[in-house]
Amino acid sequence: MITLSQVHKAFGKNRVLRGVDLTVPTGESMVIIGGSGTGKSVLLKCILGLVQPDSGTIALDGEDVGTAARDAFLARFGMLFQGGALFDSLPVWQNVAFRLLRGSLKRPKGEAREIAIEKLRRVGLKPEVADLFPAELSGGMQKRVGLARAIAAEPEIIFFDEPTTGLDPIMAGVINELIREIVTEMGATAMAITHDMSSVRAIADRVAMLHDGVIQWTGPIAEMDETSDPYVQQFIHGRAEGPIAAVR
Repeated sequence: MITLSQVHKAFGKNRVLRGVDLTVPTGESMVIIGGSGTGKSVLLKCILGLVQPDSGTIALDGEDVGTAARDAFLARFGMLFQGGALFDSLPVWQNVAFRLLRGSLKRPKGEAREIAIEKLRRVGLKPEVADLFPAELSGGMQKRVGLARAIAAEPEIIFFDEPTTGLDPIMAGVINELIREIVTEMGATAMAITHDMSSVRAIADRVAMLHDGVIQWTGPIAEMDETSDPYVQQFIHGRAEGPIAAVR
């Protein structure tokens, strides 16, 4: 569904992406791993068109994302942001229904609220949460609201940016299970970036290792532990010694 070919992106002298080649099959969950500052978030922003690559091509179902009609293109995506990115001034239900209250996906207010409450239920939150404000919620509840918002418009593709950051291990496990269930239930194509290996093992069908601006290794999750690739082995086991440390 998503194909990247020789994607380059630099910010001044900082060459972040140096020729990324990656294919994300329809209906599968791809997780990109790699150290901080390796360009994982920049890669997602390039796919969404929020950052323009310097060269290379990014295609969605064979269509160049740079030439696609923006509203129709973005309507196909949902995203769970790293920090939740909820609007403090809006009640929870309006956060969840944000895309349904404006633009090409606009629904009547009452219908949008009903959809929001249903999506909140899907992520394990009760209807009374709908009228609270984000500041009244715990970190784990905020993350669930963010997930409900990501799926509110029934997107074909969902992006997850560090979905368990800031959560305790138990809540992280709950979020991972929800992500896996929802992606499977919706038949969506998913793409996540994370440092959390428990998330990788819970939600990935395929894994890609991004390092030094290129994909060093990619393959099914079942092959990740067995690969001889030194970058993958160092990263997944958290070893101080190895090629990544040598580069730094």
